[in-house]
Amino acid sequence: MYHSWELKLCATHSHPMELQTFRSISFAGHGRFWKHSISGRKCFSKNIKTLVSCSYSTEENDTLPSVKQLCNAKVIYAVAPALGHNKESHPESSARVPAIVTALEKMELTSKFRGSDILELQNFKLASADDIASVHAKAYVLGLEKAMDRASEQGLIVIDGSGPTYATATVAASKNQLDPPMGFALIRPPGHHAIPNGPMGFCVFGNVAIAARHAQRIHGLKRVFIIDFDVHHGNGTNDAFLDDPDIFFLSTHQDGSYPGTGRIDEIGHGAGEGATLNLPLPGGSGDTAMRTVFDEVIVPCAQRFKPDIILVSAGYDGHVLDPLASLQFTTGTYYMLASNIKQLAKELCGGRCVFFLEGGYNLDSLSYSVADSFRAFLGEPSLAPGFDNPAILYEEPSTRVKQAIQRVKHIHSL
Repeated sequence: MYHSWELKLCATHSHPMELQTFRSISFAGHGRFWKHSISGRKCFSKNIKTLVSCSYSTEENDTLPSVKQLCNAKVIYAVAPALGHNKESHPESSARVPAIVTALEKMELTSKFRGSDILELQNFKLASADDIASVHAKAYVLGLEKAMDRASEQGLIVIDGSGPTYATATVAASKNQLDPPMGFALIRPPGHHAIPNGPMGFCVFGNVAIAARHAQRIHGLKRVFIIDFDVHHGNGTNDAFLDDPDIFFLSTHQDGSYPGTGRIDEIGHGAGEGATLNLPLPGGSGDTAMRTVFDEVIVPCAQRFKPDIILVSAGYDGHVLDPLASLQFTTGTYYMLASNIKQLAKELCGGRCVFFLEGGYNLDSLSYSVADSFRAFLGEPSLAPGFDNPAILYEEPSTRVKQAIQRVKHIHSL
């Protein structure tokens, strides 16, 4: 089921076809041109609307959060659940983001309970196709426009060679704020499989890849460090920046999992050689493996690269309860990653960091893990012990994990 090759474009009552995406969170200027990330709708054609967005100043819209609200927030998030996009029994379902939102409410991790510490962005603005074309071929974008025209008439169409997804997201973060908030784009569908010339594996547009280019072009954040801890290799992001020395792509993923890319010896080429690091982990790898990877691989790579911003493809499908893979991360692993990445961003790039939701298909482990990530952002203790069940874990393949780590450290001179 995960390898199905369909693109579902759904008609809704409000608009014939709605595509969901989250876009850019940015704080540019010293309080004068503060901008932030919002989602919006753009007409690709007369009847087709897609949720995308561009950053713009608060001077343009009185309903946007004030500079004071942006400064006081510790976590800023936006929600784009793509409710109109759903296929019965498909793991990448419309229930994913609502499950997270429900968990955040239940666990009192919203502004209703936390006041100014947590800010949800609810205003939407148009984005141009040029933003998408900064990563994807214009021919592909135009072809998708035509496909959406057909979908507005037929309700559902199948596009050969694509996964059942139809969204994009872009984020750029604060350039001048001393202690900017963490950002989280709670979006679906995921985006890291979308290749420059087309869709793939649930993904139509590369959320993080477009975010990286936006950060560079619009906000002057030249050096972008991308961490992808989804259980599947982010081949689309990988391919977008193979020859770019200013964007470092680091992926940890399960060895042998979909889409079969991300070999340890894939390190980029040309000017970008060495700016791609792939670390396939053996099935059964768990908390101990990921903690070691973070300390021995992610940290030294980021320190050497010296990024201006860190973007994270946050896939929660490595959880032991997830049905699509066989790693055994716990909710505590994701708390550790969120907490440590936040600290890493604070040390290296003034705290500029945005997470993007990628995979995660068990609704319980997904929602609890995202909620615990929010707690990490807030500097609060993890509640993972109340959810995780150590009894279902088994011994990690520590020897094979150690060998993989040592090999990648040798390849990249860490």
